[in-house]
Amino acid sequence: MPSVVILDYGSGNLRSAERAVRRAGAEVEVTADPHAAINADGLVVPGVGAFSACMEGLLAAGGEKIIGTRLAGGRPVLGICVGMQILFEHGVEHGVRTEGTGEWPGTVERLHAEILPHMGWNTVRAPAGSELFAGLDAQERFYFVHSYAAREWELESGLSGRQPLVTTANHGEDFVAAVENGPLWATQFHPEKSGDAGAHLLRNWLNTL
Repeated sequence: MPSVVILDYGSGNLRSAERAVRRAGAEVEVTADPHAAINADGLVVPGVGAFSACMEGLLAAGGEKIIGTRLAGGRPVLGICVGMQILFEHGVEHGVRTEGTGEWPGTVERLHAEILPHMGWNTVRAPAGSELFAGLDAQERFYFVHSYAAREWELESGLSGRQPLVTTANHGEDFVAAVENGPLWATQFHPEKSGDAGAHLLRNWLNTL
């Protein structure tokens, strides 16, 4: 059974993520302890709320160093919601530009949509060869709660030297809904709130650990 740490840096649905990952078949610990976070088989980086607040909490906990150390060693990391957004270079909210961890180029911006937040169930368009969405029907729906997203994908060569697999969704416009980039995977939606489809997706990730 793989070991997974849910990174506790003051943001995210920690307990719901913990329950969902445990049900998917992992031993789970919620902690900010660097040793545990770096050495677990998998690390989940959750996040809710404002990009700037999440980055402030992440930096205070040394989370950017934990993520960087794991990725340098090829160790899997899964970002969820704002935990995905902070992997990009910048986030812009209410005219304020905040630096992210810079694992991926690009900027998280407000979606161009008549209704925000984008809240509720939506389908996604996963690319051929996706491991994250393997075994899931194209019409499966996942639960989103956000007003901001990466509206474009800019990275051509991934962490593994291969082209990253980018999944998109649409709410007013297309945006990045999930990424598989070597050991670094992320979803804009909440798999822990996405019922059977989300549980299947988490099992797919655990199977790569």
